Amino acid sequence: MKLFGLKNCDTCRKALKALKNAGLEPDFHDVRADGVTRAYLSKWAKAAGWQALLNTRSTTWRGLSDAEKADCDEKKALDLMEKHPTLIKRPVIEKDDKVTIGWTKAVEDAVLK
Repeated sequence: MKLFGLKNCDTCRKALKALKNAGLEPDFHDVRADGVTRAYLSKWAKAAGWQALLNTRSTTWRGLSDAEKADCDEKKALDLMEKHPTLIKRPVIEKDDKVTIGWTKAVEDAVLK
């Protein structure tokens, strides 16, 4: 299992704690410090949809120019997330060839079962 997120993100820390309490030891990958490849972004977008992956409520998104945010399609979204990894909704968890985005009760139940 791999968990992609930010080490200082409260939601990522909450997910890591829950996984460790369940006896799981996910491989943590900090998308800001370690970067994230286009291959991962494409895989996640295919699995969950690029709209679910792009965090339009983030501070980074609000800091982008109107031109950067305009006419956002999958290619543009992936380009932006590759350039600004903090635009990725987190955590992204890969487990058994499945990809989940975020840390909701439904995601928690799916990952921990």
